[in-house]
Amino acid sequence: MVIVLKQNASEKERNELIQYLGDKSFKTNIIKGEEKSIVAAVGTLSINPHDVELLAGVERVIPISKPYKMASREFKPEDTVIEIKNNRNQIIRIGGQRIISIAGPCAVENRYQMMEIAKSVAASGACMLRGGAYKPRSSPYSFQGLGEEGLILLKEAGDKYGLPVVTEVVASEFLPVMEKHGVDVYQVGARNMQNFELLKNLGKLNKPVILKRGLSATIEEWLMSAEYLLSSGTDKVILCERGIRTYEKATRNTLDLSAVPVLRGMTHLPIIVDPSHALGIRDKIPPMALASIAAGADGIIVEVHNCPEKALSDGPQALLPKMFDKLMSDIEVLAPVVNKSVVHIREAIPERNKASVTQEHKIRCAYSGKKGAYAEQAISRYFDTDAEVVAVNSFREIFQSVVDGTVDFGMVPIENTLAGSVYQNYDNLTDFNDVEIVGAVRLRIQHALLGMKGAKIDDIKTIYSHPQALTQCSKFISSLDNCNLVESVSTATAAQMVSSLNNKSNAAIASEINADYYKLEILQNDIEDDPENFTRFIVIKSTNVGDEDKLKMISGNTKNVASIVFTTKNEPGALYNCLGVFQDCKLNLTRLESRPVESQPWHYWFYADVVIDDKSQQSLSYVQNVINKLKSITESVRLLGLYSEADIAVK
Repeated sequence: MVIVLKQNASEKERNELIQYLGDKSFKTNIIKGEEKSIVAAVGTLSINPHDVELLAGVERVIPISKPYKMASREFKPEDTVIEIKNNRNQIIRIGGQRIISIAGPCAVENRYQMMEIAKSVAASGACMLRGGAYKPRSSPYSFQGLGEEGLILLKEAGDKYGLPVVTEVVASEFLPVMEKHGVDVYQVGARNMQNFELLKNLGKLNKPVILKRGLSATIEEWLMSAEYLLSSGTDKVILCERGIRTYEKATRNTLDLSAVPVLRGMTHLPIIVDPSHALGIRDKIPPMALASIAAGADGIIVEVHNCPEKALSDGPQALLPKMFDKLMSDIEVLAPVVNKSVVHIREAIPERNKASVTQEHKIRCAYSGKKGAYAEQAISRYFDTDAEVVAVNSFREIFQSVVDGTVDFGMVPIENTLAGSVYQNYDNLTDFNDVEIVGAVRLRIQHALLGMKGAKIDDIKTIYSHPQALTQCSKFISSLDNCNLVESVSTATAAQMVSSLNNKSNAAIASEINADYYKLEILQNDIEDDPENFTRFIVIKSTNVGDEDKLKMISGNTKNVASIVFTTKNEPGALYNCLGVFQDCKLNLTRLESRPVESQPWHYWFYADVVIDDKSQQSLSYVQNVINKLKSITESVRLLGLYSEADIAVK
């Protein structure tokens, strides 16, 4: 069973609980969280859980019937996300709506090999580097690895390209030297899945562990091995499906992709797939890697070698660098389909600039569209410094650029007073777990009809603009005769298109400043349906960097806002109970928006904006208390941001 302790439980109360459970022949393990602590008690259920709830310091008891206690969904309903920090101050997260890729050779052979492969896989999009220093081989005459020298070369290559390193631990005796050389993630191979003494010693390190499925292990046996790691001290376990032994001889093993969705319902732990060891055939690996992502895996681990015909270990199953590059390109295309984002390593700051980066670094902010877009104007007016604007081609690209670190911030439209919500960006907020809202601005929008010089309104037959702008000007458009409407990425893109077509029958709906940018003429100003036309933009930044960026906004009317997203339980009054939390905490709920959860019919995300007027509420700890109350009655909840919002007039 799992015993949740009260937030103010004393050390004496915890010790008395442990003593009580020990007397009842329960093995216990304490997990200390930021807000509360949990006691996992494993043993024969010889006591009534309600008797435990009566003990001092106990908040509630959750009975668990599964033999794997701490690995079960009953123990932890929400997905575990494992954080690994690289030497560029970037936090790489495994789990949630992310896809990670681990790549490198089967074995570390020499320095040149490791540097070349690390450079190649980093450029293609890998976020961790794998390589074996100690190799458990079937034959005692096969290459056994370079040992400690291999660890040194692996770490050197990983650090140079910002890649945390993954290597296999074959015996407990090697743990000290692996710790000494800074191994980031320990891999337990299929042969050692049930080496319980190794698992117990490894768990005590409290380091991330990739646990591969045994050659003939059932899913339950696999989870029981994970339980050894979890009960020994680590909460950073990653399950890896690498194929099981069957009667089939066409491939090295049989890749059991059904394990991925099955595990999703059984455990909260992240799941990755190793198609290299499953297939053992180079050209069969990429399609199965893609199938793994489609099945719901959190990532892949594959072997890559720059000269596989000369590899000292597993050359036939190692991808060529160009094959891995193609695979990563395909995963980038697949990621949006499965509502996930691909994790990338951020570029390193050049050594010569590190000392003066705070003085010389210019804020870079991305927006969707072309020069003259309303979002670009919002950027120039929002930041109190001269920000560099970066135009991208879609809203999703803004989010990906922010997560990748190619820009510092993103300016994203979220709703308009006339056209309503920009649902695509609500969806992006759930797809990209490593983004937070750090600011917002409401802009007064005034649209103009722009055409070629010498054109008249009666000449216009085709109007280009963003769908939101077309909706905002629907009354004006309906007053024109037989106009075709063409949607564009942004209003500025529409103006650029009209200019390039150089035809008097075309016009764009955009800001009047685009007339100067694209040598157009203002045919009519203020064509929006209502003068109270405001677009609300949010400013987003990445959460996967260790330091904190501080923003300063221009002067204006500001308010403090918290944005929260949650899913409710499927029971009567579920949403009503969630809204009651805001009422009880005296928070002004100003917006509630729902969006369907992918692949879960009639299940919804709810987005809530609350205005925080009281100064006593304007702290992360106060809002976190609200989040904790929601956690107890929802399926999932996430704080999207705690920030200030300003009003700015834009023409």
